[in-house]
Amino acid sequence: MKVVLIGYMGSGKTTVGKLLAEELNVEFVDLDDYIETRLNEKIAHIFETKGELYFRKKESELLKEILDDDRNLVIAVGGGTPCYGLNMDTILEKTPLVFYIKLTIASLTERLHREKEHRPLIAHLGDEALPEFIGKHIFERGVFYSRANYTVLGDKRRPEEVKDEILTLLP
Repeated sequence: MKVVLIGYMGSGKTTVGKLLAEELNVEFVDLDDYIETRLNEKIAHIFETKGELYFRKKESELLKEILDDDRNLVIAVGGGTPCYGLNMDTILEKTPLVFYIKLTIASLTERLHREKEHRPLIAHLGDEALPEFIGKHIFERGVFYSRANYTVLGDKRRPEEVKDEILTLLP
């Protein structure tokens, strides 16, 4: 069994994923961490030195690798992962347990405002530009995110509540 969590950065995929994996007694894999470990390089450095195209190619390869793994896993993918190449098709082919953790732009803005310095994609943005940036991304990525088998709302909910809802939807 593979459970895959998708959603925008700051939606809680990693936090919920760890809780879910613990509850299911399976391993948790954060795809970004997996990529950094396998390539022995930080993602930000890969973007700087080799470019986004190289990163996205490696991301797709390593996504397939982890999805083909025989172990039962809970996997959190990067916010952009489902939106590139055939990644969303690949995810949906490998498991029917794909959960989109959905938050409003206001909630994401509030969360990401507190984490800006740790998020290279938004670190350079002023506070007034953040909601527009997030809104544009959500609009562009919505077509991919909406293909998930399940959508779980994360607004004004603790990670444990989101985890509990996902558990009720598992076979």
